[in-house]
Amino acid sequence: MPSPRSADHPAVPPPQRDTVDALISQTQRLRGGLDAVRRDTVADLGGTDDAQVRWQRALCELAVHQLDDLDRHLGELREGLLADPPRTEEGTEADAAETGTEADAAETGTEADAAETGTEADAAETGTEADAGAADGAPAGSDATGRGSLLSRVGSAEWNLLSDGVTWSDELCRIFGRDPADGGLTLDELPSWVFSEDQPILTAMVTDCLVDGKPIDGEFRVVRADEVVRTVHMAGEPVLNTDGSTASMWAVLRDVSELRRSERAVRESRDTLSHQRRIARTERRLAVEVQEAVLPPWRGSLRLPSGDGFPGAGPAADGAALDIAAHYLPSESSAQIGGDWYDALELPDGQTLLSVGGLTGHGVTATCGMAMLLGAVRGMAVAGIEPGPLMGRLNQLLAVSSQPALVGAACGQYDPRTRTLVWAQAGHPAPLLFRDGTGRPLRSPDGVLLGATAGATYTQSEERLEPGDLLVLHTGRLARDAEGATERLLALAPRLTAAHGAQECVRTVAEAFGDEPRENDACVLIARVTGARA
Repeated sequence: MPSPRSADHPAVPPPQRDTVDALISQTQRLRGGLDAVRRDTVADLGGTDDAQVRWQRALCELAVHQLDDLDRHLGELREGLLADPPRTEEGTEADAAETGTEADAAETGTEADAAETGTEADAAETGTEADAGAADGAPAGSDATGRGSLLSRVGSAEWNLLSDGVTWSDELCRIFGRDPADGGLTLDELPSWVFSEDQPILTAMVTDCLVDGKPIDGEFRVVRADEVVRTVHMAGEPVLNTDGSTASMWAVLRDVSELRRSERAVRESRDTLSHQRRIARTERRLAVEVQEAVLPPWRGSLRLPSGDGFPGAGPAADGAALDIAAHYLPSESSAQIGGDWYDALELPDGQTLLSVGGLTGHGVTATCGMAMLLGAVRGMAVAGIEPGPLMGRLNQLLAVSSQPALVGAACGQYDPRTRTLVWAQAGHPAPLLFRDGTGRPLRSPDGVLLGATAGATYTQSEERLEPGDLLVLHTGRLARDAEGATERLLALAPRLTAAHGAQECVRTVAEAFGDEPRENDACVLIARVTGARA
C-alpha cells in the first residue's frame, strides 16, 4: 500500500489569478504614465506658485498614493490566491479574507480612477463623512457638491506665518468634524486634536516644512469633538516669499480612515487564516500519522495463513491459503483524510480475518475513531468472536462512545481447512466473488450502519470458495456512485481472473479508479484462494 502522504494532489491555480495579474499590470502601467504626467506638469509649471498649480501637484500626488494603495491591495490578494487554501469546513474564513481583500482593492481602484481624472464623479463613498461641499481652489470641472466623491474626503489648508491667518476648506473642516463657519485650527491648536503618540509625527512634519523648507508627507490620527477618530494623510509644501523665506505652509489632507480600517481588517483576516491553515496542516499530519500507524504495514502481497502464526494454530488445507493485497486511494482533495481502513490478520485458530470499513467525517477525529474500531475488530476476532456477533458488539461500542459516528464495514473470517468464508456487514457493499471470468456480489446478511440503531442485530452468511477464486472487498467510495463502482469492478472480471496474483489485481483496480474524482478516500482489499482445482 503506498503511503497516504504520497497521495497529495497539486493545487489547481484558481482562474481569478490571471485577472488579478492583469489588474496588477494595468495598475503599474497607470503608475508609470502618472509619473510621466507628473514630470511634465512640474516642467511646464516651472517655478510658478499659486493655488491652481498647488492643486494640480496635489492631485498628482493623491493619484500616486491611490495607485500605490491599489497595487498593494492587489498584491495581497494575489498572495492569498497563490496560497490556495484547501476547501474544508474551515473554508469560511478563507472566503471572508479573500472577499474582503477584493472589496478593498475595488474601493481603492475606484478612488484611483477618480484621482487620476481629477474629477469628482463615480468614486464610491465609504467613509462616514459623506457630506461635503466644493473644495476651495479645486480645479475647474469638479462637482460643485462633492457628494459621494473622492474629493469629499480631501481638504486643503494654509497656515500663513506672516499674518497668522488660517485658511481651511469646507471639506477639511468636515473631516475634523468642525462647522466651516468656525474656521480651521492654528498650528498651535492642531496638536491637541492629535493622538499623543502621533504628535511627534506632526511636529516633525511642521518643522521640516517651516524650518527646513522641505515638502511633507505623513499620517496621523485625530480625535474630533464628537470623539470620532479619523486617520488623516497630510502632504504639503512651504510657500516661499520673494526673498526665499517661508511665508506659509500649504497642505492637502486626505481622510484615509476607511482605507486603513479595511487594511487592518484584511491583516487580521489574513493572520486568522494563516493560523487556521497551520492548524489544518497540523491536524492533517496527525491524521496521516495515525492512519499509517494503524493500517497494515505490509507492502506487496501477503500470504495467510503464513505457517508461522500463532502457536497451536491448525495447518491450512493444502493449497487453500489466501494471497492478499490491498490499496488505499486518496480523495481528490489531499486535505480530506478520512477514516477508511482495510485489514488482514492471521487468527490463533488458523483462520484469516479480512475486514474493510469507513467512518463518516474527516481529519484526526475520523482516523482516531478508525484506529479504535480496527483495534476492537482485531481484538474480538482474536478472542474467537464470529463476524455477526462481532458487528453487534462494535455497534454497542459506538453507542457508548463519547464521539458518535456512523460506520460502514464488512468483516469476514476465512477457514483455509474448509475454504469457507463466514462474513457479516453493516450498511456496506457486499464482497465481490470472481470465478471463471465472471463476478457477482455475495448474498448480503442483514446489518445496518454501525452507530445508527442501538441494539441492532447482525446476521452472517457463509460462502464456500474454490481454488482460484478471487474476493474483492472495497469501502464503496472508489467512485462518487457506489453502485456504479460495483458495476465497474464486475466489468473487470476477465482481467482480474486472468491476473497473476492479488498484487496484479490491485494494480488493475488502481488503474481503473486511480484518477477517479472522489469526495472521500477509499480502500480495496483483494484475496485470491491459492492452489489448483481438483
